[in-house]
Amino acid sequence: MNSILDALQEGRLFELPDNDKVHALQFLAHIIEAFPEIPPGTDVEGYVMKREAAHNTALGKGWACPHARVPFDEDLMCVIGWSPQGIDYDAPDGQPVRIVVMYLIPDNQRNNYLREISLLAKALETYPSNHRLQEVTDLNEVRNYLLDLIDVLKDSVGPDSRARMIRLQAKTSQESFPYGDLTNLIIEPLTIISAPNAKPVILTQHKELFEFLGSTNDLINKLENEGFYQKAPWRIVRRCSVKYQMGHTAYDCLAIRMISSSSDPQKSATATPSR
Repeated sequence: MNSILDALQEGRLFELPDNDKVHALQFLAHIIEAFPEIPPGTDVEGYVMKREAAHNTALGKGWACPHARVPFDEDLMCVIGWSPQGIDYDAPDGQPVRIVVMYLIPDNQRNNYLREISLLAKALETYPSNHRLQEVTDLNEVRNYLLDLIDVLKDSVGPDSRARMIRLQAKTSQESFPYGDLTNLIIEPLTIISAPNAKPVILTQHKELFEFLGSTNDLINKLENEGFYQKAPWRIVRRCSVKYQMGHTAYDCLAIRMISSSSDPQKSATATPSR
């Protein structure tokens, strides 16, 4: 369960923007694609969606573990999404999915992934308090639930993992909402409005993002045809778009940026997208 512990320790636990399955998978995939370890052009979303079309990755008990197998060597890693309302995932037990753990599986990590997913399935079967997942109300409670779940496997995980669990549990008891200090991502919601023969209108509260997008030339073309716009340091992901009269289009987007832990004074208090 080391990659789940890594995700918790590094702030890769997010509240999903909505309860649509496709949107949730796209959101998590684009976060992985923004990691500096991932080679440019790696289509994590494409790998995930292709796998999901071939085999539903819901495990039952409110969990799903979509994944992307990628042809390069790197660490096994994951991001975790939480849906307060639950996602209609066509799970085998009919329960809505509330926890989505998306794995990136490099070629050199396939055995580690199989071991971790086996341990996770064992934990879900033996954890006596799975009902708590239906009752959690914020990301702190989600993190505590995940740590308690992993704790049932304390005889199967190594001493380093147990030590990290203790540190994470202690940090939770000391901090009401620690994710802003741990995460290395900015995630900003924004709306972009396009019109024929006019410069796009950028609606965001993030000054640097506003200035960055004001200098782009092919933003609308990329959003319309590819669904995202990528230029360091930002990745702009189209969630949906609405067509209006006179050729106007409104794009509902998320902007994702990797940052260092000590940079950017405009960093959000949490990695959860603003409402």
